[in-house]
Amino acid sequence: MSVLILLVVAYLLGSIPFALVSSRLFGLQDPRTYGSGNPGATNVLRSGNKAAAALTLIGDCVKGWIVVWVAMRLGFTVAEAALAGFAAFLGHVFTIFLRFNGGKGVATALGVLAGIDWRLALASLCAWFVVALVSRYSSAASLASAALSPIVGYVLFGADPVIAVLLAMSAVLIWRHTGNIQRLLAGTEGKLGGKKG
Repeated sequence: MSVLILLVVAYLLGSIPFALVSSRLFGLQDPRTYGSGNPGATNVLRSGNKAAAALTLIGDCVKGWIVVWVAMRLGFTVAEAALAGFAAFLGHVFTIFLRFNGGKGVATALGVLAGIDWRLALASLCAWFVVALVSRYSSAASLASAALSPIVGYVLFGADPVIAVLLAMSAVLIWRHTGNIQRLLAGTEGKLGGKKG
């Protein structure tokens, strides 16, 4: 399989909108119609259905992980597998199935990190939980994780091509949270556990 085919398949897999899939399975509203309007696990949680949110989280995470895992099993280099993971991440953020307006990519990015190296995922997950517990803001926790992953990657791998993928993914994550950053600064950001509005 060529790298180009790998990237196309990875993008299409990443484009599957599990927030909509889980919402339909549980008979919920389209998550784009309430809360932040973001088709992701945090917004599905605002519906009050924890099972649907959990299914969204797992689905979004697994699609990032499995792309990297399969790529490595097919004999691609770690850098190529990481690039495939980035393609899946972009598929989630710019999904072709929702007119290129997808989620923010936090769970999918975590799956990509887990596929590259479990220590990357663990460090990012720990950062997310610590910031979320202290601040009660999912967005702040996600921003902290995004900022940390390239640093941990550099510690683990040094000046490796994988770091470029981590930096690119972090940049997109932070950019996708521009509105959240503005609301955090204004004190109007919704906290974890808030209901849909």
